[in-house]
Amino acid sequence: MRFISDARQLGFSVDDIGQIIGEANKGRTPCPIVRDIIFHRLKETEKRFEETVALRKRMKAAVTEWERKPNKVPTGNMVCHLIEDFTV
Repeated sequence: MRFISDARQLGFSVDDIGQIIGEANKGRTPCPIVRDIIFHRLKETEKRFEETVALRKRMKAAVTEWERKPNKVPTGNMVCHLIEDFTV
């Protein structure tokens, strides 16, 4: 169980862990597979991190801009002017 917990904390999926254990159970080293999986997981995580940083930047800009804008009642063409008028 400790192996599974350690692997999950490193971002390995349940399927990944199954594949790793499968290699070990066959008497083969799972290390090449582990390296390959973690390399791809790192790339995926870095991409999500960059997307999150960009989202945070847009959100901060919205907060700053919207602090100065008044509330408006929706019209037939507009639901919330804050969102609809916002551009980054």
